[in-house]
Amino acid sequence: MADFDAIYEEEDEPEQDPDEPYTSVVPDPIIIRGAGNMTVFGLSNRFESEFPNGLVSRVAPEEFKATVMRVNSVLKKTLPVNVKWLFCGCVCCCCTLGCSLWPVVCLSKRTQHSLDKLLEWENSRLYHKLGLHWRLTKQRCDSSSMMEYVLLIEFIPKIPIYRPD
Repeated sequence: MADFDAIYEEEDEPEQDPDEPYTSVVPDPIIIRGAGNMTVFGLSNRFESEFPNGLVSRVAPEEFKATVMRVNSVLKKTLPVNVKWLFCGCVCCCCTLGCSLWPVVCLSKRTQHSLDKLLEWENSRLYHKLGLHWRLTKQRCDSSSMMEYVLLIEFIPKIPIYRPD
């Protein structure tokens, strides 16, 4: 039977060496997956604009939704063209020995570059001031070994400033 009246000594937390730099705890990044019904080379035709719980009290839901809508508008303009070129490239693939797929690859890279530029603009305009960083990145799908593009919202650690008294 356990001794309920016993007093146990707590383990002391390791002391931090004053010469070591400060360590700050940064939350895990927030992942926004594609929510569209069409995907070309891992890039979905739209992203979900539902406000994640991890951003509560960090950014206004309206700002988050506006950013996702800007991303979705870029995708809405570019992906239908990519799909048409992909279809044409697949039809002509045998005759061109696969060279007909190059326009689709170039258009896909251009779409990714447009999204990267948009997210950098959003970061410099608002999100870096709030300690957040948005980026488009490839990640392995949960259900398979395929790769998909996701929006990753990372938290920028705040560096404490040492002021001698």
